[in-house]
Amino acid sequence: MYQDWPKIAQDMTGVVRELRGGAPEVMKSFSALARAALDGTALDAKTKELIALGISVAVRCDACVAFHAEAAVKRGATREEVLEAMGMAVYMGAGPSVMYAAQALEAFEQFRARATAERA
Repeated sequence: MYQDWPKIAQDMTGVVRELRGGAPEVMKSFSALARAALDGTALDAKTKELIALGISVAVRCDACVAFHAEAAVKRGATREEVLEAMGMAVYMGAGPSVMYAAQALEAFEQFRARATAERA
């Protein structure tokens, strides 16, 4: 099953923007929570995105896979790091996570290819 992960992220961005407008206080709080989680010092941003990608797989959230695969690329994650993170997601989420791990790898590869093309 091939999905266009950059398109999923792009399509969800508009919908999330609408949610921000309709529930601004909730979304401000959510954004503050995200910043606090990403601002810690014990783990670097790349590691945190790999964790988020693994959780996205375990909870089976397509849009989360798209956003965190893109963020992993932006933070410099390697294919090998993504594969190890997917191994942990499969371990924690069993069979359904195998399917989402394959999709997360596909999403990472699409975002990596786009980032490489943009640098060229």
